[in-house]
Amino acid sequence: MPDNSSSTPSGFDRRAFMAGAAGSALVPITARAAAPDPPAPAVQDPSAPVDVTLNVNGKERRLRIDARTTVLDALREHMGLTGSKKGCDHGQCGACTVLIGDRRVVSCLTLALAAEGQEITTIEGLATDDRLHPMQQAFVDNDAFQCGYCTPGQIMSAIACVKEGHAASEADIREYMSGNICRCAAYPNIVAAVKQAAPEILKG
Repeated sequence: MPDNSSSTPSGFDRRAFMAGAAGSALVPITARAAAPDPPAPAVQDPSAPVDVTLNVNGKERRLRIDARTTVLDALREHMGLTGSKKGCDHGQCGACTVLIGDRRVVSCLTLALAAEGQEITTIEGLATDDRLHPMQQAFVDNDAFQCGYCTPGQIMSAIACVKEGHAASEADIREYMSGNICRCAAYPNIVAAVKQAAPEILKG
């Protein structure tokens, strides 16, 4: 007949052992549950002003601005450079186009903090002394504007278009200038201006 006792011949009590093991296993869990929660990390106020240094048209400009300020608002509201226009404010019309490095960007969607340490060129930085930039002169020569609101963005985009190698044909110019809208529909004249200025820009 089998022995149902929990004790072994050596005197080891299995039931007592299991009860003790279960009890000790609960101790760490209880201790962890009772431990206080770690303090939550401090949340920085996104509207708090931050220091930023922007290199605009060859000059360093130190600003203290809201971290959410765009390049466009930094230029217009904090530096008085109003050549770059606020059109749609959604990156769709191209009126706010500036160059960061040699790359054209819509400044209404680019944070000023993201442009720190890079060269920003606006329409105000193109002319030297009393001499217009070749693209500016070409826009004048070809009547490539009417109301003029989109013209700064058109010119900045056109310079990048040429430097990117997209001014070899009228079809290319139309394609790679399509991000800049002219509500006056001066597109044929804009294409003519880009064609005129391209050789001089590429010549350097």
